[in-house]
Amino acid sequence: MGYLKVGMVQMSCSPDIQANIEKLKKNIRQCAALGAQLVVLQELHNSVYFCQTENASLCDLAEPIPGPSTETFGALAKELGIVLVLSLFERRTAGIYHNTAVVIEKDGSIAGKYRKMHIPDDPCYYEKFYFTPGDLGFRPIETSVGTLGVLVCWDQWYPEAARLMALNGAQLLIYPTAIGGVATDSPFEQALQCEAWQLVQRGHAVANGLPVITVNRTGHEDDPSGNTPGLEFWGNSFAVGPQGEIITMFGDDEESRVVDIDMDRTEYVRRGWPFFRDRRIDAYPDILKRYGK
Repeated sequence: MGYLKVGMVQMSCSPDIQANIEKLKKNIRQCAALGAQLVVLQELHNSVYFCQTENASLCDLAEPIPGPSTETFGALAKELGIVLVLSLFERRTAGIYHNTAVVIEKDGSIAGKYRKMHIPDDPCYYEKFYFTPGDLGFRPIETSVGTLGVLVCWDQWYPEAARLMALNGAQLLIYPTAIGGVATDSPFEQALQCEAWQLVQRGHAVANGLPVITVNRTGHEDDPSGNTPGLEFWGNSFAVGPQGEIITMFGDDEESRVVDIDMDRTEYVRRGWPFFRDRRIDAYPDILKRYGK
């Protein structure tokens, strides 16, 4: 396959959805101008991260798939001839909403989608109020640039998700993300959390012999309730190779980059470290239990 040029768009979001979309389109165009064949956006990129509070009226932000966003970004993908990974608040029907990644093919069509499987419920991250857990499984999406194992944010902490995407043929793991620090945690604790977040995903790369692309949002977002100081998203988007080697690491500024991913390196790495060969699939039934004791 050779090298794949991947665009990564790290940005802040405002309450003005149309302004966010225009900024996204500008950044996507910048990546395409630099030769990107695939562009990855952050989690829930059209709006602010609305899950800081539980407010049923915010379900009005949800949209069908196909819908306005897939139409808008599909037209842009077709114009630029790129594959595009979106992250949308999906309205399935009244009362059923998902946190959904959508992959747009370079002809503007929908190549596939993934509904976030692991849904957090933490201070300032009240996602269980809004999102029904995904029901599409861990199925990679076939595209003209490769087979993409797209997962979403909280899925990052689960080796099972990465493993199943790899076992189902993913050639690249992709994580649109919205994660940052809660002000009640000390700066030291937040730094440890950010490092752990990067380390666990580098571990997924190593364990599965696959490149990983993680695109996080950045900037401060207020808590609409005023009960907390809000969230400070880390940025720190990154790309690593199949041995966890860092290809690029962002800071916390808004930025778009295009990186070269060696899609042939997986073959070389897996021959030297044949983890899939040595898996004891006969000895793993307890993995399906909540707890072993």
